[in-house]
Amino acid sequence: GNSTSSTTSDYSDYYNNIENDGSPCNNGNTKAFSEAAIFYMVFGLGLIGNITVLWVLLKIMHVKNMTNLCLLNLALSDLLMVLSLPSWALYVQGHYLKANEMCKAMVGTYQVGFYSGILFVTLMSMDRYLVIVHAIAVLGAKMMRYGIIVSLLIWMVSICAALPEAIFAAMVTEDNITSCQRVYPAGSAQKWKLFRNFGENAVGLFISLPTLAYCYTRVLMVVKKTKNSKKERAIKLILGIVIMFVVFWVPYNVVVFLKTLQEFGILTSCEAYLHINMAMDLTETIALTHCCVNPVIYAFVGEKFRKCLVSMFSRYLVCVKTYQSTSTQSKVSENETSYTAIFFTSPTKSTQV
Repeated sequence: GNSTSSTTSDYSDYYNNIENDGSPCNNGNTKAFSEAAIFYMVFGLGLIGNITVLWVLLKIMHVKNMTNLCLLNLALSDLLMVLSLPSWALYVQGHYLKANEMCKAMVGTYQVGFYSGILFVTLMSMDRYLVIVHAIAVLGAKMMRYGIIVSLLIWMVSICAALPEAIFAAMVTEDNITSCQRVYPAGSAQKWKLFRNFGENAVGLFISLPTLAYCYTRVLMVVKKTKNSKKERAIKLILGIVIMFVVFWVPYNVVVFLKTLQEFGILTSCEAYLHINMAMDLTETIALTHCCVNPVIYAFVGEKFRKCLVSMFSRYLVCVKTYQSTSTQSKVSENETSYTAIFFTSPTKSTQV
């Protein structure tokens, strides 16, 4: 690249390999104002949703089981992404501030949120699989210990995977266009880009997607056999979780895979480069907006969670007592009022934790 003599910019090699004389590849900033508006809206919704989830989990329900532990970590992961959205909005509006710190923060929080969010969704599906299919809820305190250890490991892995991207992130000006890119040490650009792409694809496609598909298929098979009048809605909820995961994360991962092909000299035409860059903008935006959807899917549809939310302002103490009494029941009542009872509690006679 030609950004400096000792560094290689993330995209400058494409600009240089494909005509650099005002070529159609230098298509400027294609990001529209509407994208900034989306980011501001998601910021508002995501902030309210995730703070509410954290408040109810910590103050009322208390983190007593794996599901709540996963919800707590998922809310923290989403909140991290939510807090970076104003920076993304300013960036797409053209307020670069020429600040490398803003660029590093945007890239770092996006990457940590990407890895931790997907891994906690995967952990949650494994937890539901163990509780509903194998009735492992009886392990209780031991399961929580494992959960805390796994949660800490997920945060460590996410931060370590995001660190190189954040370190190399910088504002780069090329042909009077300033953008947040990765500036790698000379000669190592391809190595670091492939590390990032393989890491994202491994977590986003090859580990989480098959795990989700397997766990929820087995859960669905058990739920179908459950004698509960509301089971169809539980099935819809489970399918909704998988569909939402596919909608928000798979397109982004496919584009990351296409970027990897470019690194190996495939799809290097100017047209392909522009299309893949536009697709990256779009799928990145879709992935960023997921952080206001998770609270709705994973928390607000849960019966106990919803009960606590309704009585949050008016009947705070009543809610605490209600939850404590229901959590000590030895089995799920047959006349549960909510379809989500099947999903968020075990249909077996094991002790509820």
